[in-house]
Amino acid sequence: MSRALLRDRSFRLLWAAHTTSSFGDALTSLALLLIAQRLTGSTAAVAATAIAIALPQLLVGLLAGVLVDRWDRRRVMIASDIVRAALVLGFLAVDSAERMWLLYLIAFTQSAVGTFFNPARATLLAELLPSDRLLPANSLSDMSRVVAGVAGVAAAGALASTSASLNVVFVIDAITFAASATLVALVSHAAPQIERGRRRVFADMAEGLRLIGGSRLLIGVVTAGAVAMFGLGAVNVLLIPYVVADIAASEAWFGALEGAQVAAMVAAGSLVAAFAARLRPTRLISVGAVGLGASVAALGLCDAPWQLMALLFATGWFLPPIQASVTTLLQTNVRPELRARTQAAFTTVVAGASLASMSLAGAAASLAGIRAVFVGAGTVVAAAGIAAYVAFRGATAPPSTALLEVR
Repeated sequence: MSRALLRDRSFRLLWAAHTTSSFGDALTSLALLLIAQRLTGSTAAVAATAIAIALPQLLVGLLAGVLVDRWDRRRVMIASDIVRAALVLGFLAVDSAERMWLLYLIAFTQSAVGTFFNPARATLLAELLPSDRLLPANSLSDMSRVVAGVAGVAAAGALASTSASLNVVFVIDAITFAASATLVALVSHAAPQIERGRRRVFADMAEGLRLIGGSRLLIGVVTAGAVAMFGLGAVNVLLIPYVVADIAASEAWFGALEGAQVAAMVAAGSLVAAFAARLRPTRLISVGAVGLGASVAALGLCDAPWQLMALLFATGWFLPPIQASVTTLLQTNVRPELRARTQAAFTTVVAGASLASMSLAGAAASLAGIRAVFVGAGTVVAAAGIAAYVAFRGATAPPSTALLEVR
């Protein structure tokens, strides 16, 4: 199946654009955190930078989805890349603590523009490929995103360790955005003619939320994603202090730990792409979340870094099937004119759950200890899988995919 996908010129171009853009995103995200630390020496400034990057999905995500549903998806992606290519060069002017306000502003704006890219990409992919190719296509895309992200982080780290200035990072990122826009522009795509008429933005937002709320299948998808990320958000925050303080391992282990998880994710993504025809997305989500939860809970029982590496390798096997299945269900069970807002609604809910979890992680670790938080987080993720299984039982495609009219 993956070979057939790679013979599709439009998919290859879109895949390459997504991979290139993911590399640039990872490169800049780490560079901004490092610059905040270098210029201010303040953890509050680093946290503010991370918030500036994450917050737009909550504030702009739903609106972006509605607008993408109204516009040509390919043009949205091209415009998003071009605008971000210009914005990222603005970071070159941030050269002192007094200009941190400019870093926050550009980071927020760039992230806000980026909220248009992902729902447009997912929707365009569903318009380019038949439904039976979407699961392997999403799996390959997620796999390449992970690999490109790791490469971007590694490149930013290498540049930071050898140079007093990180300006070259932003020039490289601008080039990746330009390359992505060029690749997307080469995609052959006839935008579907959808009669939408005149509607208010808030009415369109509400319609997307009603579509999710009226379908057991989509409720299961959103519930699994939100509950799972409420558990995983804490793990993302606490993993570094857990390795250094609780397990008392050297920082040199971080490369091996990340490498183990990424290796498993690449292998899992390849298998899903190869055997997609035999796999059910709903089963992958429910079973995968239970397995992921068990692996996360076991992290709290580790006494040595090699044990942690083995468990992170285990978690890597569950993540790509879940991610690819979620995207596929949102693509195949929603009418074309509602896909982008549904994708955006899901991403916004999940981002909110993740931010809430990260905000509570420190206090929870102070009260109960990091190990207990990991066990609790794993239990929450496993519960998400069970809840999804219950919701998926007897679920069918949402009636609104056939009956809902968009005026």
